[in-house]
Amino acid sequence: PSVAWPAASRTVGAALIIVGVALVLAAALRLGRSLTPLPYPRDGAQLAQTGPYAIVRHPIYSDALLAVFGWAAFVRGPLTLLEALAVLVLLDIKSRREERWLAERFAGYAEYQKRVRKLVPFLY
Repeated sequence: PSVAWPAASRTVGAALIIVGVALVLAAALRLGRSLTPLPYPRDGAQLAQTGPYAIVRHPIYSDALLAVFGWAAFVRGPLTLLEALAVLVLLDIKSRREERWLAERFAGYAEYQKRVRKLVPFLY
């Protein structure tokens, strides 16, 4: 069993990386022209609430976290896990500022926040 853990960890980690990157791309494509490198919503953008945005409010961040934690599982290093946790904290802080801008831009954002979790489906 102790020999199987590293192999399983690498397999699970690789799967999380692949799924996370694929989902980041899908969420980015869903935003289309509303996608911006900065968290401030573009003029004329519409609030995305369908597809991955019906599951979490920030699916690009959530999916990136899947890939980052997948990398931590793949590498199996304590420092890598701490780095993944740091990315989680950074994206949570970034999403808080983004949510203030989204609430200012979209009248229905407060209701959307009540219905849909921020980063982790059904939890957070």
